[in-house]
Amino acid sequence: MSSAPVQAAYRYCEAVTGQQARNFAYGIRLLPAAKRQAMSALYALSRRVDDIGDGTLDTATKEARLKETRVLLDRVRKGTVEEDDTDPVAVALSDAARRFPIPIDALDELIDGVLMDVHGETYETWDDLKVYCRCVAGGIGRLSLGVFGGGPAATSERAFGYADTLGLALQLTNILRDVREDAGNGRTYLPAEDLAKFGCSAGFHSATPPAGSDFAGLVHFEARRARRLFAEGYQLLPLLDRRSGACVAAMAGIYRRLLDRIERDPEAVLRGRVSLPGREKAYVAVRGLSGLDARHISRRTTRGRG
Repeated sequence: MSSAPVQAAYRYCEAVTGQQARNFAYGIRLLPAAKRQAMSALYALSRRVDDIGDGTLDTATKEARLKETRVLLDRVRKGTVEEDDTDPVAVALSDAARRFPIPIDALDELIDGVLMDVHGETYETWDDLKVYCRCVAGGIGRLSLGVFGGGPAATSERAFGYADTLGLALQLTNILRDVREDAGNGRTYLPAEDLAKFGCSAGFHSATPPAGSDFAGLVHFEARRARRLFAEGYQLLPLLDRRSGACVAAMAGIYRRLLDRIERDPEAVLRGRVSLPGREKAYVAVRGLSGLDARHISRRTTRGRG
């Protein structure tokens, strides 16, 4: 049983997760309490890093804040965060790192990715964008596997590869959903060569596509790429225990259905934020908990090897 200060720190992280990441919260609610708490601690630290990158501070101040966060991660690695530390995220993350084999270095990769945002990086090709996506999403997949555990299969190089690929699928879906919001913040993530191919190099600064562009073609092109990534990444599910597999299936299922909505009405992402209603998220969570997705992927993988 954790001490009162540690439990209070976890409650803070769970509150942050519930308020700021409803899709993520829907997935991790399927985990046992200890794993759910650890995932909330990971999210709270990740949210802090993202908020630094997305905030209105000047570049030098953002760099300094991110450097401070790296110092915090080093304290977590060394186990020098005390239970009475004034930073509840540090307390919760440190306790989670003692309980689970969490690869804390993956949070340093997240900071690397956010620094790309701070420095205004753009991406010429999909291979360039993958580097960014692997920092901000693939690392989260590796962190999650550290919490999930579940034996050799769940911590194998194969599992880490599938988790990385699933992270790419989720991040690309995020990029499509947020294309207008990102443009308003002066950011462009989609590869420049793809934008040029579909006449969208002018960017997305209004509720209508650039004049003369094939915006729907661009969205469908990127959505097909995301679907291929989902198909490969879903092979992670049979390698996990039932509750962890349900968590991953719920989170990935929500984003895959979000991708369906974007494909059906590509210009919706220019008019506002596309999301799923709560009842649909609940259905996806129940489906994940039932193991249907994991069994389907397992059968498909077995047929593919036959």
